Amino acid sequence: MTTIANTPRRTEAPAFWEPTFDYEHRADGTVLMRQTGDLPDHLPTLADSLDHWAECALDRIWLARRGDDGAWQRITYAQGRDSARRLGAALLGMGLGAERPLLVLSGNSLEHALLGAACFYTGIPYAPVSPAYSLVSQDHAKLRDIAATLQPGALFVENADDFAPALAAIADAERQVIALDPAGTDALRYDALLDTDPALADAARADVSPDTVVKYLFTSGSTGAPKAVINTNRMICTMQAMVRDCYRFLEDTPPVVLDWAPWNHTAAGNKVFFLVMTNGGTYYIDDGKPARGKMEETLRNLSEISCTWYFNVPVGWDLLVDALEDDPALAETFFARLSMMFYAGAGMAQHTWDRLRTIARRTTGREVLLSSSLGATETAPFALACTDHQEKSGNVGVPAKGLTMKLVPNGGKLELRLKGPTITPGYYGDPAKTAEAFDEEGFYCMGDALRPADPEDFSKGFFFDGRVAENFKLNTGTWVAVGSVRASLVDAMGGLVRDAVIVGENEAELGALLLLSDTAAAMDDAARDAALRAALGEAAGRATGSATRIRRAAVLHDDPVFDKGEVTEKGSLNQRALRANRAEAIADLYAGRGSVLTPAR
Repeated sequence: MTTIANTPRRTEAPAFWEPTFDYEHRADGTVLMRQTGDLPDHLPTLADSLDHWAECALDRIWLARRGDDGAWQRITYAQGRDSARRLGAALLGMGLGAERPLLVLSGNSLEHALLGAACFYTGIPYAPVSPAYSLVSQDHAKLRDIAATLQPGALFVENADDFAPALAAIADAERQVIALDPAGTDALRYDALLDTDPALADAARADVSPDTVVKYLFTSGSTGAPKAVINTNRMICTMQAMVRDCYRFLEDTPPVVLDWAPWNHTAAGNKVFFLVMTNGGTYYIDDGKPARGKMEETLRNLSEISCTWYFNVPVGWDLLVDALEDDPALAETFFARLSMMFYAGAGMAQHTWDRLRTIARRTTGREVLLSSSLGATETAPFALACTDHQEKSGNVGVPAKGLTMKLVPNGGKLELRLKGPTITPGYYGDPAKTAEAFDEEGFYCMGDALRPADPEDFSKGFFFDGRVAENFKLNTGTWVAVGSVRASLVDAMGGLVRDAVIVGENEAELGALLLLSDTAAAMDDAARDAALRAALGEAAGRATGSATRIRRAAVLHDDPVFDKGEVTEKGSLNQRALRANRAEAIADLYAGRGSVLTPAR
């Protein structure tokens, strides 16, 4: 099979939506916004999509991953459906079902994908959870909470030895462990399940409906035990119809995706994975990632695979743009079929945004959309998307067709709430948290604030304006939008910090606790402090007032602690938890004790 990279370059502009909107303006300042028109018809279950492509494109590659020998191992749609039926029958025979789901502890793999397909094909819920809960956590508290909530009937791991402490933490005589490598344990070998007669799966398939639960995806648990977000076929299939309506080029050519992002996150596990499957595309599992010693694998893969749609987090784009500028052959392959570049998870630095657009134009002779969106685990996740070419990063776009967006004045900001068929029915086993998540009109309360790009024309899109729960007031009563202040500070620090905790609640001025980048950590103290003061001065010069200007800072020398909830398994900081846990460091900062940095003037 020839590599995707050898296909002709895309020269025409890809097709996107051109939405129009209806609005309702209320006396209290609340605004409701909804796209006109209805979504096109779509297949009602994921099993329907797998059946469709297994019959219409049976030999097309659905999934691929490099094996130990470096060669791509490929699974066609027909092979994938056959494996899903056999695995599904095996799981049903083990007693799994609606009340006894499958818990997946390992990360992305072909086997993980096929077990997930087995579940959605037969109506067994499954729950991919972060490997960090098993391999990083020392107390396994969140993993025990998850197991107690779901009461899974079986657990899947790649290597039983690697996960032995986690498996022991949630051991139960009625829970069977499935492993690629049982490693001398009594775990069932995954390969043996593939010998099962599929008759049980075919019978169960007939009962799968739009309201059948596909999976449970867990929130980060940064403010307590992780919550199990219910994801139904209706949510995911309608969400993919919204995606196709927005990114209409997906219907021109089956999508080709190379992705490293973990499937326990809704962005990769729902949007990207099912974007490929519901459109008959090919998903290449990337064993690289934007981290030391891992990015090289991503670059190797991108030198072979020309994607039609590419996602990365901002730090990944920071690394990738360097490689694209340095290697014209890589850039040619990368942009050959690309319809859009997409980022999410954090704000993208403007200098990275500008460089990506420049290299795209230089390589293709046209604009390649660089875009972002906004959603949540509870929204399946696709909710807002931007498809207009922008000069500045950060616009998350407008609501998808089929959703109603409600903007409610809150603390001087507009709080985002959403209603529609892609919103979760709630949290499994937690009616109280479910009730708290919705307002009196049934809108899901995202907890995010938005700022319109143009206050006179909401169709121009919105900028993320911080998490409502993260924000606080200075002693002047002025609200601080922590998310936007943090993003602006990190951007202005020019690579010296990898993140920052914004502090100053009930103080007269803002401060920050800085997490140094590897570059800054390698500098001697005097040079580092001078560079930090200069960068803080740059940041202060960009600020517009007391609620955005950092007046003092200190270096946070110890990393955030996962088991204390200071950092989520996604790697993002929990600002509230860090402010609570680092109260002494914050007090020292405002008392002038220790090494306090002030902006150079």
